[in-house]
Amino acid sequence: MAKSITTLDWCIVRLGEDHNWWVDEVSDPIRWDVDGLSIIDPRQVSHLVDLVEPLRDHGFDQDLFEAAFICFRIEKDLGQGRVRLKRVKESLFESEEKLFALPDHLDEENGPYADLLDHITRCRVKMLNDLFDFASKLTVDEVEDQLREDQNTNFIQGKAIHAFAELTDILDFVPEGWDTDEERPEKSVEEEDDADLPELDKEEEERLKNDSSLKWDEDDEKDEEDETPGAKEDKDDEDDEDSDDKGKAKDDAGEDDDRPRSRSRGKR
Repeated sequence: MAKSITTLDWCIVRLGEDHNWWVDEVSDPIRWDVDGLSIIDPRQVSHLVDLVEPLRDHGFDQDLFEAAFICFRIEKDLGQGRVRLKRVKESLFESEEKLFALPDHLDEENGPYADLLDHITRCRVKMLNDLFDFASKLTVDEVEDQLREDQNTNFIQGKAIHAFAELTDILDFVPEGWDTDEERPEKSVEEEDDADLPELDKEEEERLKNDSSLKWDEDDEKDEEDETPGAKEDKDDEDDEDSDDKGKAKDDAGEDDDRPRSRSRGKR
């Protein structure tokens, strides 16, 4: 196995219609079959590094993860969605280069990549059992059976399973009807601010409500709107109308005073 890895110095990859990268040619065609051979691109590598981070508290082994991949960097753009990659010895977690990661699954049953799939499945199951109070503990076999069922559907449809999808299916796995803390909506800023505020008794709360110095912004905005030119003109028009109405009422009252009043008839 060590010999096969050493002779794999370069590979040519193409961008598929599914927006994933697939291997077209390798420097060691004898040991490596490129039919349906997928490779993880730098964007996907970064996403996987983020996904395994929560597993560190549940037994995740970073060395086992890195041993499962052969790293490549871009050597030449060949055009038409094809790129030539050169093998490098870099860490997927520490390198600042944009690296491609080819799963080392020459031995599909007991190779480094097969060991990684088993390892992250166990870590994920342990994390879910720690997070949730299941009626009965979730087992590795239950998770693998469900994932295998989905994979078999793809095989029946003649679809090759990309390594990135295979890994994320495990790292994102949640039993039906459950939800992880990472996927729950985060508290709003307002809720977080409220959580930091001290509790007030009713008397103190009532005193603060009546404190004129604690005026809300919307009240200030309302006052500003009343002082706007348009609002002032409308107010002046209303005052003029009120003045006219009062003047008219006064004139009517004056006319009544000028007219002779009829005497009331007394009893005869």
